[in-house]
Amino acid sequence: MNAKKILMLVGDFVEDYEAMVPLQILQTCGHQVDTACPDKQAGDTVVTAIHDFEGQQTYSEKRGHNFAIGIDWDEVQPDRYDGLVIPGGRSPEYLQLDERVLTAVRHFADAGKPIAATCHGPQILTAAGVVRGRHCQAYPSLRPELVRAGATWDEPSPGLDSVCVDGNLVTAPAWPANAAWMREFLKLLGSVGGGQ
Repeated sequence: MNAKKILMLVGDFVEDYEAMVPLQILQTCGHQVDTACPDKQAGDTVVTAIHDFEGQQTYSEKRGHNFAIGIDWDEVQPDRYDGLVIPGGRSPEYLQLDERVLTAVRHFADAGKPIAATCHGPQILTAAGVVRGRHCQAYPSLRPELVRAGATWDEPSPGLDSVCVDGNLVTAPAWPANAAWMREFLKLLGSVGGGQ
């Protein structure tokens, strides 16, 4: 297998399962994953949020784990990475306001490198202006935002375990889709773990 170098964008209250599970899947397949957060250094942590589906009209939120940052933000050089992962949770709400994040995302989009975004992660894609004409999924409350940004909405499955692939872009609605989301991302990376 050809190991790849992956950048994962996180921040405080990133969704726990959408950061930790993909990190472990990618590492299990032999890929190097640099977890990065603006204004954080290697060895720092961000707090995660656990979002669950417990029968209310929307997800519940609980405090999750401390999630380790693996690289100083100032050392992030997008051209040195083969792919990008953007988990959801609350962090995309404010990461989408950081021009450094948007510049990094545009690099991956312009270069046609694999991008995986789930749940609220596509908020960062819309802010970066990279979804026009693309088929996308996300947490359902993001549908109006994605459509206004020019994306074509691909309706998620009722169990939120579906995935949408459009060229180099792999999007999903929430952590129940982690297996399908990462399987398709691994295929784009050319990983044995992707079933190729």
